[in-house]
Amino acid sequence: MPLVAQVTAANVNDITHLDPMVDALPAVRGRRGRPRRTPGALQGDRGYDSQPHRDRLWARGIRPVLARRRTPHGSGLGTSRWVIERTIAWLHRFRRLTVRYERRADVHQAFLTLGCVLICWNYLKAPRRLF
Repeated sequence: MPLVAQVTAANVNDITHLDPMVDALPAVRGRRGRPRRTPGALQGDRGYDSQPHRDRLWARGIRPVLARRRTPHGSGLGTSRWVIERTIAWLHRFRRLTVRYERRADVHQAFLTLGCVLICWNYLKAPRRLF
């Protein structure tokens, strides 16, 4: 389920928005007790590979699972990264998000948020298998 989604310009590096996105993560309720404030791990592609960002994530108590540059593909991220790719594919089912028709970023952000809400709604209302 998407927890945070933000609209940025196409010519902005993703790594510049790593810290604000981690800061924007809401508390996630799980087991009994106090809700988690940070995720256990953060996955990213080769664009996020830098030692200062890895150090900042470790300092926050988040294990970085980032692909290394100049390494062959198949580093193990493909086994669990399909969840992210599937969620992006679900967002692209919404026509207004596939091609950006909106000129104003706040309107496009509203449609992105609405798409994330619909994905969460469909995920939560789906019947769960126990075994």
